[in-house]
Amino acid sequence: MNRFDAAGEATGHHTPVLIVGGSLVGLSTSLFLGRHGVPHTLVERHTGTSIHPRGRGNNVRTMEVFRSAGVARPIEQAASVLARNNGILQTPSLVGDVGEWLFKEIDPGGGVARFSPAGWCLCSQNDLEPVLLERATELGGDLRFGTELMSFEQDADGVTAQLKSRATGEHTTVRADYLVAADGPRSPVREQLGIGQNGPGDLFHNVSITFVSRGLVDVVGDRHFIVCYLTNPEADGALLPVDNRERWVFHAPWHPEHGETLEEFTDERCTEHIRRAVGVPDLDVEITGRAPWHAAERIAERYADGRVFLVGDAAHEMPPTGAFGSNTGIQDAHNLAWKLAAVLGEWAGPRLLASYDAERRPVAEATSARASARSVEHSHPGYTPGPEAGGGPRGKKGGILNEVLGYRYPQGAVLGTDRTQPVVSDGLRLTGEPGSRAPHLWLNRAGARISSLDLYERSLVLLSSEEGAGGWHTAAARLGQASAVPLDSYRIGEGPDAELVPENGTDWAEAHGVTADGAVLVRPDGFVAWRSEEAPADPGAALREALTAILGRD
Repeated sequence: MNRFDAAGEATGHHTPVLIVGGSLVGLSTSLFLGRHGVPHTLVERHTGTSIHPRGRGNNVRTMEVFRSAGVARPIEQAASVLARNNGILQTPSLVGDVGEWLFKEIDPGGGVARFSPAGWCLCSQNDLEPVLLERATELGGDLRFGTELMSFEQDADGVTAQLKSRATGEHTTVRADYLVAADGPRSPVREQLGIGQNGPGDLFHNVSITFVSRGLVDVVGDRHFIVCYLTNPEADGALLPVDNRERWVFHAPWHPEHGETLEEFTDERCTEHIRRAVGVPDLDVEITGRAPWHAAERIAERYADGRVFLVGDAAHEMPPTGAFGSNTGIQDAHNLAWKLAAVLGEWAGPRLLASYDAERRPVAEATSARASARSVEHSHPGYTPGPEAGGGPRGKKGGILNEVLGYRYPQGAVLGTDRTQPVVSDGLRLTGEPGSRAPHLWLNRAGARISSLDLYERSLVLLSSEEGAGGWHTAAARLGQASAVPLDSYRIGEGPDAELVPENGTDWAEAHGVTADGAVLVRPDGFVAWRSEEAPADPGAALREALTAILGRD
């Protein structure tokens, strides 16, 4: 590796992918690229992972992708301290049995199990990031904390970046095939590219106050909430447990638009505010930190510029209500990683990368609108929406599972979609339609119980019936031998030739919207790329044509 020293003597270093930003989304990008065997370098200007207990809500889809990446179990272990926390409480005080539960269970009745092998997981960012860092490093990622991007230039063949060690002042020149910007809502990379943003902009501002209180646990009692919105008009805010014992976070409204400064949030003011909000005038409160945060709704006008891609907050900002922002960013990374792997591995054409913007930007637009509506529904402290926002404290307090699992890609690296359909439709329908997340079924494979979603990560997967007359399995085997495309084919049925046996006699074909003679092609990210409801005259030609179109192969 060649470097600039402090005097400026230069050479260079090459990496297929340079990731700028090492928070949740940047680390997830590293993890997913590592699972695909893609060498990469990540730079993060901070010296370590987050120390703040924020971004705790990991939704079902995020836990599915972490499951496929082999980190769901250690994440659940890291989250064990909040395992019993459920529901969102809204109350004027924590004294007595007052207020109402906006919802009391994340998954009442265990209904999510119908759709997924995963579940919701409350794991704060400061607990989650070390798990991602450890696994990404084990997979060979070159992760450099305390290193910042100084500048970059791109040309037709790649990106040249100048990096600086914040500890030594040493500079490094890196040449990358692609750059992934996970550098936050004020993304310098996005700014340099001149990519604008659409949306309402800033919605409200809060100060996040971390504090220790040993007496608060007795006041809370057995109300093990995810968050409690305290609505005392003289001291409103949101209370979140960190360890269910003595560590807490309180989000207090902040109004910089009225000239209020962060310095005004003294320890004395914060202590008094928390005591009033909770309803206990002599509550023991020790302030340990404070940090401002801004809720906004903004979407980048485009997610890519040449060989540079935006992920996470660099691509979209949305209010924290519903934990949509970090989850959407992690799923951005999952979508982009397999496409970069495919193009770098030369089993897909560069045109595949254009589908990243086509697929993910509409999802962010729909999701950010839902996040803003959720803030209205929950009367988030500090948020006074205009009449156009809809909802309100007495409005609909709806669930979010449809947005979490039911979003779809009407266009992109998919075939046979209805492009007139919305990204998020009414009702959760996971029935194998192209552009939607493939259905979850329990299967037996060589004596092991797996979810159908466990089949999807590093390759395209073709599903067909064992007894089907289409000849799909043979066609897939021939295509796999004749091309560089990683394509796994599984026959589903009860007979001796079946690689997969459905549990309880489930009809896999009906679940995926095809006949017994049809087939379903699923992408590495678990989304249905294409399906043939019946057997065509030449399955091999049909499959070859579909792969060529989906992967952008000339």
